[in-house]
Amino acid sequence: MLEVRVESQQNTVADEVAALTAVVRPILEGVLRALKADIVKEAGGYQKVKLKLLPRMYRQGDGDCGICFEYAVHDAMNRADSSVLERVEDALKTHCRITGVAPSSILFGAEKSGAVQLIETVKDRLTDESALLGGARGRPVKLKRHIDTVTTAFRRPNARLNLPQSISGLWKADLFLGMGDADRWVGTTVKINVNQLEAAKGLRVGIVPTKQGKSDKVFKDEQRNLVICPLPHDADFMEVFYQGWGIVQQFIAADANVPKEVALPRAPERQVAKYLADRREFAVVEVIDALKPLAQPELLITKAHDATLVAHREGEATTRAVLAPKSKRP
Repeated sequence: MLEVRVESQQNTVADEVAALTAVVRPILEGVLRALKADIVKEAGGYQKVKLKLLPRMYRQGDGDCGICFEYAVHDAMNRADSSVLERVEDALKTHCRITGVAPSSILFGAEKSGAVQLIETVKDRLTDESALLGGARGRPVKLKRHIDTVTTAFRRPNARLNLPQSISGLWKADLFLGMGDADRWVGTTVKINVNQLEAAKGLRVGIVPTKQGKSDKVFKDEQRNLVICPLPHDADFMEVFYQGWGIVQQFIAADANVPKEVALPRAPERQVAKYLADRREFAVVEVIDALKPLAQPELLITKAHDATLVAHREGEATTRAVLAPKSKRP
């Protein structure tokens, strides 16, 4: 029995403004979560922070771009951005041997000033049978059973002693990537700086920008025991991400107004900045949600069909798909 995957374009390719809007949304989320917790508390919590307050509350740190990169990769998976999704799917199927038709991402947490902000309720995304493949021999670990200890281990080094040896470094994970339909996952580290990529027990995949002059092919780093997913730059995901990062930084520098033309000389970037300036009186979380219809939508929809080989007298073979599609990528 074979499986035939048919991809058809669901929407026409969105223009540059829509692509930039799509990546600005998770960057805003990352900037919001990078705010100091005590300042956010005084403002009434993350849900109450208005966009116009970011210039007064935000102080850029060395790791902020990296945090936003984590959010952007996670968001790209949810949007089925092909430049990210295809590489992750290759890593999962070819190198981690996780089969399925629904590549998925769970955002585990992002760090700022020693605090862990859990962005999604991980437990709600996992089942009692969710298996974590750590890349070592032995039976896969039941992830949900250990998630509380993994979360605590980030803040309290002593708690790391309570983790199984095979996943003792899982607290360094930024995402859990896997196949939702197969309920099998791998700990994933996401680094904007390739030189900061580190191996740890429990981590299986590393997502980084492609180094200049290097291939963007997914490969296994035997020394680190990590499957490396380099994301492409020129006219692709990384270029759009850095443009989006620049838009947000210039918008904040302009006191939450449209920056001068010299700061954002390109019309598509200024248009996205105008989207933000028009909504400066609203909470950041509301703005992120409001921009969703303006962002680049999922471009491809994939259907998988079972197919059988039909032999002909001449020795040729053809495929015949079963009537109903077996699954559909969300």
